[in-house]
Formats: sequence, C-alpha cells, structure tokens
Amino acid sequence: MADYTLEEKDGFTVLGFGTELKSNYTDFAGLSKEKYDFWQAISQDGRLNTLKAMATNSYVFAVNEAVNNRMLHYAGVMTEASAPEDARVIQFPKGNYLVVKGEGKTSDELNKNLSAIAFGQVLPQAKNFAYVGGPNATVEMGSQNGLIYGEIWIPVVRK
Repeated sequence: MADYTLEEKDGFTVLGFGTELKSNYTDFAGLSKEKYDFWQAISQDGRLNTLKAMATNSYVFAVNEAVNNRMLHYAGVMTEASAPEDARVIQFPKGNYLVVKGEGKTSDELNKNLSAIAFGQVLPQAKNFAYVGGPNATVEMGSQNGLIYGEIWIPVVRK
C-alpha cells in the first residue's frame, strides 16, 4: 500500500471559486478534463490571482465536494478576508484526515497523482478507517527541483 499518514486536524475554512462537474463520478477522464478546463479558466480570468492575494499562506486548494447530489470542484485558499460575491466558504471539519504526500510536474499532475493514490490504493485497502463524505482537497504547498509538491487531505472516520 502507498505511504500515508492519519492526522488529527483542527477544523478549517477554505474560500474558493467553483464549478459543477457534469461527468459521471466514474468517468475519470471526463472529470479530469472538466477540472483542467476550470483551472485554465480561473488562471486566465484572474480569479486565481484574486484568491492568492487574499490568502493567509501560500497553499492553493483544489477542493472536491458533493452537495445535494451535485459534484462541485473549487480552487481555494485559506483566508480571513470576506468572500467575494461569487465565492463560496467551504468548511472542513475537525477530525482525522488521510494525508498522502506527493509531487508532479504540474498542478494537474500533482492532483491526479495524489487522487489516484488516495482513492485508488489507500482507501480501498484501508481496514481501520473510511471516507464517509465531506469535502476533500489536494493542497499545493510549493515547488522544488522543478516539481510541485503537496498533499491530499481526506476526512476519515475510524472503523
């Protein structure tokens, strides 16, 4: 099984701009393209820079959340600033989180790598904990040696 840790995290809030994903939750290629297109759009129209300017740290969050049978995807940051009109405040609960560390040549590659390890390897084989829903996020933390590094944070409960 892939390397991972379980960490107790205090509750935290991410402010983000989002989109509704229309692909079926098992259509990984479709979801990946929708997410990629979304990140290209918010990078080009300035919304990502707006978020980064409000951030309390350098972390950039790619958040996935299911709300009312809709799959939502956000670009977000931790901030104390008030939310712009079209942004959403996303609450992450206090509790245990599955944390997988990784790196990629691009933000998109980092997100895909971490998601594949967490959802494709760790969670299906986990015996002591389970993901029962709630927002999860890939957290881009920085870059070194030409690679972007970060973590995926998935709230879990002990079995």
